[in-house]
Amino acid sequence: MNRTARLYALVEELRAAAPRPLTVGVLAARFEVSTRTVQRDLRALMESGVPVRITPGRGGGWSIDPRMTLPPIRFTADEAAALAAALAAAGASTPYAGAARTAAQKIAVSMSGPASAAARELAARIVTLPSPVDTTVRAAVEQALTAGTVLRLSYLDAAGRRSDRVVEPAGLLTVDGRWYLIAWCRTRQAGRGFRLDRVTAAVPTTDRAGRHDLAELLRGSAAAGAVPPTTLAALASPS
Repeated sequence: MNRTARLYALVEELRAAAPRPLTVGVLAARFEVSTRTVQRDLRALMESGVPVRITPGRGGGWSIDPRMTLPPIRFTADEAAALAAALAAAGASTPYAGAARTAAQKIAVSMSGPASAAARELAARIVTLPSPVDTTVRAAVEQALTAGTVLRLSYLDAAGRRSDRVVEPAGLLTVDGRWYLIAWCRTRQAGRGFRLDRVTAAVPTTDRAGRHDLAELLRGSAAAGAVPPTTLAALASPS
């Protein structure tokens, strides 16, 4: 068994035993490798974002929270390549870019065989020209969207005019590689779109934001015809 397959199998072994921890000795015997190899593999999983943890002392060992990990997923080679291309598009300026990076690490651990080879082959052939980005702004926008809270913005419009806004985030719009925060602007008492690379400062608050219909906020704007991406249909549908 090669290392990639073993990492995948380690995750599944811990998932199957959860919440009971397994010792390094048990795992080493299971995969017929040394305890040092298992220790190295477990550390690699931890560093890649897989939620494995160690409980010291008698009765302790390594365990995993199955609610925080991927069950077995069998990607085709084409599906794996598509994931690699999609994740490559999540540059530093993309909302949730940090989470996309750790998600890619978890997906990489879950893949084996032709799917893994296809994803790695394509990943080695993709390059990007990074653009300057204020990660503080991106993090504040992510926090406000996830927590449903009000956001204070400093914004430069297309003419270079600066304004300070208090907004209730409703969602995100992507157009030609640019990202916009769509929100109800308390300052203007209207729906507005804010291009993220023009937001010069963003501060999340603890004030709860109201719920706003994204399509309604876009009504009458140049983006009124925006529709949900078909690739996200399965995620957006109720399970």
